[in-house]
Amino acid sequence: MRVMGVDPGLTRCGVGVVEGVPGRPLRMLHVSVVRTSPDDDIALRLLGIDQGINALIDEWRPDAIAVERVFAQHNVSTVMGTAQAAGIALVAAARRGLPVGMHTPSEAKAAVTGNGRADKAQVTAMVTRLLGLETPPKPADAADALALAICHVWRGGAQSRLARARRAAAPGGAGMTQAEINAAKLAAARRAARGKGGYGQ
Repeated sequence: MRVMGVDPGLTRCGVGVVEGVPGRPLRMLHVSVVRTSPDDDIALRLLGIDQGINALIDEWRPDAIAVERVFAQHNVSTVMGTAQAAGIALVAAARRGLPVGMHTPSEAKAAVTGNGRADKAQVTAMVTRLLGLETPPKPADAADALALAICHVWRGGAQSRLARARRAAAPGGAGMTQAEINAAKLAAARRAARGKGGYGQ
């Protein structure tokens, strides 16, 4: 499973791509930060983030996108910018029919460190260790994006399987919905196309 993690932000939007399955070593394929200038108009900044995220999705062809779930902070302007950047990532995923996982910062921290209140240094250290990196990913936005991707690889797939199992076991349950069947077919076609050098949309 190949997951792109997005740590949304207007000035720095972290993006990390991780590949692997639960219970086995993970591999980092890419990490970077999409940057915009605070001096630019908000519309231009969102356009820059949109172009950056879309280019990376087209390049790395993930099977799913993991985005940080925005939560209330004291600085309302910061929350607004973060939410807008998160929306860009969600639309980019929806445009391609990619499944999206929303994870809170505490969920991502708990997934990689075992502690939902871990600080940035602890998260970066564990991400570096889990991915077998020689040097820690910088800045912190990049490490957070990788943590989101790792969280989704380990938790997202399991949650989806549990949800399908619950629906199948429910009275009158028929297993996967048509939308899930279509998504599974699309993911399989995308994986096949990836091996041939195409995106497989």
